[in-house]
Amino acid sequence: MNKILLRAVPLCGLLLIVPGCSSGHQPATNEASANSTGDSAPSDVNAAAISPVDGAANTSAPTSPNVLSLEGLGGLKIGEPVPEGSGWAERGAQVSEACRTISSPGYPGAYAIVTGGKVQRITIGQRSTAELAEGIGVGASEAEVRKWFAGFREDPHEYEDAPAKYLTAPNAGSGSSALRFEIGKDGRVKMIHVGLMPVLAYVEGCA
Repeated sequence: MNKILLRAVPLCGLLLIVPGCSSGHQPATNEASANSTGDSAPSDVNAAAISPVDGAANTSAPTSPNVLSLEGLGGLKIGEPVPEGSGWAERGAQVSEACRTISSPGYPGAYAIVTGGKVQRITIGQRSTAELAEGIGVGASEAEVRKWFAGFREDPHEYEDAPAKYLTAPNAGSGSSALRFEIGKDGRVKMIHVGLMPVLAYVEGCA
């Protein structure tokens, strides 16, 4: 019996090199590694992701409908008409032929500006739980914003004293969707705007 066992050991060793003798454990794939977010801020990235350099959109399929990207929020897309049946509509907000302000019960604290029949800007405010893919949302500190978004242009706030300000992505004038933060006098994010100039820089809805 001992001789039989000793002969079986090398045979199994040989079988381990073929799939049939595999233990079933599979190594981690590159895709899984790519999906890991980690804790550190990103380095320079291309225009398909929100970056500290150019503020371009993170368009790589947000994992949640509550993630605000430069593409939009949920089914509402920058540069596209409001989708039928989406729940986004005028609700006592500023409305005119030239400019409409819309909101949705599904996204409290958020509103969008529509001109020319297309969404030009989406804004999240105090009651919104939406965030950027980087985890930055309303209430984040200016320091947290600058950790991820260096190089944003700083402008004085229209209604509040410093340190209140606007931080606008350097690509905002390029004709592409861009990012703009409104920082309050407490040094924290009051609003986050995503959209196209000149509507991106409107300070009061359609004005």
